[in-house]
Amino acid sequence: MAALAEIFTAAGCRNVRTYIQSGNVVFAAGPKAAERIPAVVARAIRASHGLEVPVVLRSSEELRGVVARNPFLKKRVDPQSLHVAFLADAPERSRGASLDPERSPGDSFVLRGREIYLHLPKGVGKSKLTNAWFDSKLGTTSTLRNWRTVLELLDMAHAPDPSER
Repeated sequence: MAALAEIFTAAGCRNVRTYIQSGNVVFAAGPKAAERIPAVVARAIRASHGLEVPVVLRSSEELRGVVARNPFLKKRVDPQSLHVAFLADAPERSRGASLDPERSPGDSFVLRGREIYLHLPKGVGKSKLTNAWFDSKLGTTSTLRNWRTVLELLDMAHAPDPSER
């Protein structure tokens, strides 16, 4: 994760912090820099590690909206069964409409813009609602995070910048 933080810093990001070992990075950058960050970081990872890694980015305000719009919170389900798939691009409406809600009995999902909210009561490992399935059906790239991680990233994104104290 230290190498990943260095890549983001070299790309012009400030206050770079990582969270757990799954590529979660929180940083500060101006709006113009933020637009180019995914491509710059993906190229740097490819050059330094030989890996093709999609970079999916959300601003702190977008992340706040993701948390506020989770439809499963109103249903009072166990938060440990909640996940969010962050999409690189908003899918075409027709592709979203083609998703089979019965693909994984007992599991459910709601597609809203560039996020898929998932309720997976049997766990992510037993679900047929996988990144590969969503990516192939929607024609985009997704990355999945559990609800606890989403909330932690939101907290980190809104924490004061230690360099500005």
